[in-house]
Amino acid sequence: MPLQQSVSTGEQSRALGLSTFAFTVCFAVWTIFAIIGIEIKAELGLNDTEFGLLVGTPILTGSLVRLFLGVWTDQYGGRIVFPLTMLASAASTLLLSHADTYSLMLLAALGLGLAGGGFAVGVAYVSKWYPQEKQGSALGFFGMGNVGAAVTKFVAPWIMVALGWQAVAQIWAVVLAITAVLFFLLAKDDPELAARKLSGEPPKGLKEQLEPLRNEQVWRFSLYYFFVFGAFVALALWLPRYLIGVYGVDVKVAGMLAATFSLSASVFRAYGGVLSDRYGARRIMYATFGVSMVLLFMLSYPATDYVVHGVRGDIHFSTSMSLVPFVIAIFVLGFFMSLGKAAVFKHIPVYYPDHVGSVGGLVGLVGGLGGFVLPIVFGLVSDLTGIWTSCFAVLFALVAVALGWMHLAIRQMEQKASGIDARSLPQFPEMVGLHDAQRHAPAADGKVLADWRPEDPQFWEETGQRIANRNLLISIPALLLAFAVWMVWSVVVAKLPLIGFDYTTDQLFWLAALPGLSGATLRIFYSFMVPIFGGRLWTTLSTASLLIPAFGIGYAVQNPDTPYFIFLVLALLCGLGGGNFASSMANIGFFFPKARKGNALALNGGLGNLGVSVMQFAVPMVITGSVFGLLGGEPQLTKTGTQLWLQNAGFIWVPFIIASSLLAWFGMNDIASAKASFAEQAVIFQRKHNWLMCWLYTGTFGSFIGFSASLPLLAKKEFPEVEVLKYVWIAPLVGAISRASTGWLADRWGGARVTLWVFVAMIAGTVGVAHFLEAGNFDGFLAMFVFMFFVTGVGNASTFQMIPNIMRQEVPRLEPGLTPAEAGRQAEKESAAIVGFTSAIAAYGAFYIPKAFGSSITLTGSAQPALFGFLLFYVTCAALTWWAYTRKGGLLHDVERGRTPPSAPVSQGAPA
Repeated sequence: MPLQQSVSTGEQSRALGLSTFAFTVCFAVWTIFAIIGIEIKAELGLNDTEFGLLVGTPILTGSLVRLFLGVWTDQYGGRIVFPLTMLASAASTLLLSHADTYSLMLLAALGLGLAGGGFAVGVAYVSKWYPQEKQGSALGFFGMGNVGAAVTKFVAPWIMVALGWQAVAQIWAVVLAITAVLFFLLAKDDPELAARKLSGEPPKGLKEQLEPLRNEQVWRFSLYYFFVFGAFVALALWLPRYLIGVYGVDVKVAGMLAATFSLSASVFRAYGGVLSDRYGARRIMYATFGVSMVLLFMLSYPATDYVVHGVRGDIHFSTSMSLVPFVIAIFVLGFFMSLGKAAVFKHIPVYYPDHVGSVGGLVGLVGGLGGFVLPIVFGLVSDLTGIWTSCFAVLFALVAVALGWMHLAIRQMEQKASGIDARSLPQFPEMVGLHDAQRHAPAADGKVLADWRPEDPQFWEETGQRIANRNLLISIPALLLAFAVWMVWSVVVAKLPLIGFDYTTDQLFWLAALPGLSGATLRIFYSFMVPIFGGRLWTTLSTASLLIPAFGIGYAVQNPDTPYFIFLVLALLCGLGGGNFASSMANIGFFFPKARKGNALALNGGLGNLGVSVMQFAVPMVITGSVFGLLGGEPQLTKTGTQLWLQNAGFIWVPFIIASSLLAWFGMNDIASAKASFAEQAVIFQRKHNWLMCWLYTGTFGSFIGFSASLPLLAKKEFPEVEVLKYVWIAPLVGAISRASTGWLADRWGGARVTLWVFVAMIAGTVGVAHFLEAGNFDGFLAMFVFMFFVTGVGNASTFQMIPNIMRQEVPRLEPGLTPAEAGRQAEKESAAIVGFTSAIAAYGAFYIPKAFGSSITLTGSAQPALFGFLLFYVTCAALTWWAYTRKGGLLHDVERGRTPPSAPVSQGAPA
């Protein structure tokens, strides 16, 4: 705004300083019931619902008046509206000190709540003193006035204990009245109002001021603020009572501990404004909602004692959060809430510069209503459930809804804007269409690629290749960690009997098999997540989700009394790592042109598979020492008297998962046009070759992942005198390397011919394993498995090389009405869908193979029957490959011999 250019820095600082101080005092008064309400509750004998209503009444008033106070500030100026608001609130606060009935207290609380409306006045007043590029920081600093809640919690308890709660109300009323007078004397009219007075221009009418409120985005911002501000106010009021009830501290300690939350949720608001100016408000909102969901999930779990009626008697264990971790958790929660509050209000003056009062007032109104409604809900839920942590469960559900709505709305708008030139996208892509994009500078470091043309050679060389390679380099370690967590049970279960877990062989193989079952199932759903959530967000979330089984394993293995069903649940949760593959491959596939897609996906999948061998190599080492010191817990004594830190099998991945999640969030990109319809891809379920390739790929990748899951336990069972964990990691390492380096064989000789010889080799390898197992020769046993893993890697590449060739032949035959170009596009679409579906089905090998070994040993005392079953399966795979594809007259016989060129150029698939 031109007027702001003539405003001096001193005038800006004066307006900001006075407004922040006034808002701090207002907020201290507004939250006064957080302390004096405890004494009033005891004095009047109120129940939780009545207490919640009393505490929330000032919040109701302060919320409802915000819209009109914001409009009046735009019309008449903050220098007039702010002092009048404070004086009215001071009078009601003084009246409160003389109230002696519940009804009169509610009446006084209504007037006291006007202090909360000062926020809308300050936002409208302060924003007019600063240019757009500094408004985030200025409003963030102003928002630090929330620290008034901490002032009340620190000071009011001492005054209340010494002089009574009435003295607190009287002192707060006097301070607020003095502040109102000082603000009127020292503040000046904002530049816009001063200019309007000089020109004689009348203020905008109420109808014009409220016009932007018809936009859906305004109400979405209001929901965000309902959480980041409303939940902050609600917790600021509720925490003292919570701390007294749960941890038994007195009112002074409760006030001081609750103040840590209010402080972190207030003083860092200025930092949130700086970050919003620098990195964009949307990015800060994602961080706020994501971290809040994790913390609220932890906080909402009640202290619980478990009694499991076991075979040898009851098994007791409990879960609870002690006082120190609780205070740390709410401090971190408050920190991210403070960032979110600043981020929400960064949007408003940027997109509604002429309606800051009305829009900011509405957003503040809805947010403030959260501070009124939520304490009542907390009380009701507490009365109904009798569970203290139910308040955090309510907030968890709220932030989940806010995050889901925000992201889905943003993705929808970004996809609609995908045809716009990237340089014209506004700073907040979710607002496309609401304003002229030329009015707002684009985000210099935006993560959404609105213009993505990898098939354009010039675009690829100048821009695309660098971005695609960066996303690939970040994706590979994330996928490697996913495979490591997915298969970690294969090592953990081999060690459980050594530290006192008395499980049968079949129970151990069940634990080794369940991650494969859940991982394969999740792959089906994960295949569709990238177009819905975006590759960047989904990679971040799916990688961060690995923290759940990593922490869970670390805690569960430290207590031999941990029930078996807890291990079953953790085994299923390890499947989160298995599901990651489908979304990772789908995401990376969007970044590369057809000519480079196969190699990129081979690197992503092949090097990601290294996670299995990395895990089987690293875990046996880290569990022999106290890697994390006191933080890692005490060692377990084995049956031989040695020490083992088996918890490190889970904990060792935690720092890497956190680092990889952060890398994904800050380093990866979303492609706005990356979308896929399930209905369009569902046609593959009518293609017989989809099902035939599922059978064949289960024989290759299913064998790789199934043998990876079962080999450590099988080797430990059959060769107990050998330190098998020192050697078994070699086999999956060879398999991972071979899949990434032998794709040229299928390109040179044809995927079907190579696949046929792969299954012939696997038949021979199975016979070799059975022979050396019978002979009790570990060296021969391991050598045969290394050979088997090598040929599965070759087969992973060759089977997927077959899929595009198959569909290039089938689509023109099945849909003769398509033009050659249309047939090519349809073949590519179906090939991609078949790649994803077959990878999901084949992943069930991680369940069936360990379960087959376990059942075989339980029923017969030997693994030989399972090996015989695998042998028959490989015979069927070889026969199917020959009959359907490689024999003379088979679908690929002539194609692979260069006699019939493919019908349409389709990108080559990549091994999963």
